[in-house]
Amino acid sequence: MIRWAWAFIDRPLERFEEGARFWTAVTGTHLSARRGDAGEFATLLPKTGDPCLKLQGVLDGPGGIHLDLDVDDFPAAVRRARDLGAAVVAEDPDLAVLRSPGGQPFCLRPWEGNTERPPVTAHPGGAASRADQVCIDIGPAAHETEVAFWTALTGWEPRPTSRPEFHRLLPPPELPVHLLLQRLGEDRPVSAHLDLACSDVAALQALHEEHGARFVGRWPNWTVMRDPAGGTYCLTARKPQAGSPAG
Repeated sequence: MIRWAWAFIDRPLERFEEGARFWTAVTGTHLSARRGDAGEFATLLPKTGDPCLKLQGVLDGPGGIHLDLDVDDFPAAVRRARDLGAAVVAEDPDLAVLRSPGGQPFCLRPWEGNTERPPVTAHPGGAASRADQVCIDIGPAAHETEVAFWTALTGWEPRPTSRPEFHRLLPPPELPVHLLLQRLGEDRPVSAHLDLACSDVAALQALHEEHGARFVGRWPNWTVMRDPAGGTYCLTARKPQAGSPAG
């Protein structure tokens, strides 16, 4: 059983400080002490509640987003993931690094007791946001397999969306990170990005730009941005108080 979920923001190690300054500012958090041989890991600590966001400096490529799932039976969860088609990249007694059938990285870890979802981030001017969703971007050839894998792995509730290219999985309400599976229009390697639920997308776009983000593109219910460390993410018109779809 999944007891906690983390969104891991992966950015190039040489741009770790840029990423840390930006993401702590826009999520109302502060950075933990850095960990790892190269100081490549840190947790974004909320003012109250338990953390659900981490930052990792990666040595290869531009980075992205991956899920860490904390479970109450770690060996059984690793076996189940493997049986469902995941590939185990690395494993030790308290962490398993895996890839989904389509190649999306994720990790399984023993649960450490986190239970309290962090609060919505309130911003100057009254806007609010919550970094609460990992969106996995999947080409048509891998889409059916990935949807089946993530649905079976998480056991989370499938939720219809207003657009046929999206498949949403909602965890129990106490868990802080949702999962959205997006079918792309063309085949490419599976990847993932972070979504923020926003009470006012335009106001949050302006605030993020003040902290160094750049506008990439706009669609009816989401705006694509690029953070100062080079990673893309989305500001979405979902309700941050509940993390539910707008409307």
